[in-house]
Amino acid sequence: MNSDKHTIYIVGIGPGGGEGMTIEAHRVLSETDVIIGYETYIKLIKDRYPDKEYMSTPMKKERERCAMAFREAEKGRQAAIVCSGDAGIYGMASLMYEELGARDSDKFELVTVAGVTAAVSGAALLGAPIGHDFCVISLSDLLTPWELIERRLKAAADGDFVIVLYNPSSRKRADYLKKAADILMEYMEPERVCAVADQIGREGENYRLTALGELGNEEAGMSSTVFIGSSATRIIEGHMVTLRGYK
Repeated sequence: MNSDKHTIYIVGIGPGGGEGMTIEAHRVLSETDVIIGYETYIKLIKDRYPDKEYMSTPMKKERERCAMAFREAEKGRQAAIVCSGDAGIYGMASLMYEELGARDSDKFELVTVAGVTAAVSGAALLGAPIGHDFCVISLSDLLTPWELIERRLKAAADGDFVIVLYNPSSRKRADYLKKAADILMEYMEPERVCAVADQIGREGENYRLTALGELGNEEAGMSSTVFIGSSATRIIEGHMVTLRGYK
């Protein structure tokens, strides 16, 4: 860390509860002056750090959040910008570095603090679904064209990966999970083991096991993470497990 520069921390807070946060993330947020983030994420941590100043924006105001962090750091304050899960996985880290490139980079230093992403925390809830090669694909087409998402789904299915789906559906994308399941069934059997995990690490946490042929009928929203097994995935004692192939 360069003491001549203004340091900004980009912190992944994990699923949202204190138990799912890394020790480093907790330490950084305990020592910081101002915490910046999306409104929902701020609500998840505000009671844990009541003496901090908080700044938030609604969804789709990511660049404004970045600008806040740079402004506060330039004032000499210890600033942290928070994301759920891991800040480098569909989080703010890449955008913060992009914004850094548009500023006087000699004045600032960015430090990314790892968090527990939903693929990992959800896997722990389910058992061991990502015990072998896996990939993560977001079904949100807000920043990625659906045509590219479809190509990635097909490539992952063809490669026999365990597939973890983020942002499986929303009010505007109510049929996206069904569309994804239909694409995957071009490569997989309808009986393929799947699961939907909701509110991971938060109040109301639950999961349900299902099959690919039924996945399109499942209720899933922005707080859901969907797991589609590989050919080596099984249900063992009510848990989703992908076998490593040990002899």
